[in-house]
Amino acid sequence: MYRVPVSVGDELDVTIEAVGEKGDGIAKKDGFILFVPGVKQGEKVRIKVTKVLKKVGFAEVIGKPEKAKKAPQEETPVEEEMTMPEPAPEDSEDFGDEPSVEEVPADDATKQVEEPAE
Repeated sequence: MYRVPVSVGDELDVTIEAVGEKGDGIAKKDGFILFVPGVKQGEKVRIKVTKVLKKVGFAEVIGKPEKAKKAPQEETPVEEEMTMPEPAPEDSEDFGDEPSVEEVPADDATKQVEEPAE
């Protein structure tokens, strides 16, 4: 004998797989068909089973899936006052590749490149 996988009052998270001839959404639970009015194909909803027959059941939308409710809201916090970011600390690492400005002899730093005469 076939066991119906849902009972009246069950709440389920489903994806509407298709839309039937009368416009109701069709969802499945372990192969058992549930008709859900007022939904579109591909929509993910939380439903509550309202009626169960031998081969099909009926349900109504009660909200969004539980997983969607538990996801953190992606809201940008609103700041009352604009603040400037603090300047980044100066890089203190010295790899010895290039002399810092302090290490360049004064006469080299002020040398100008002479252009060749034509």
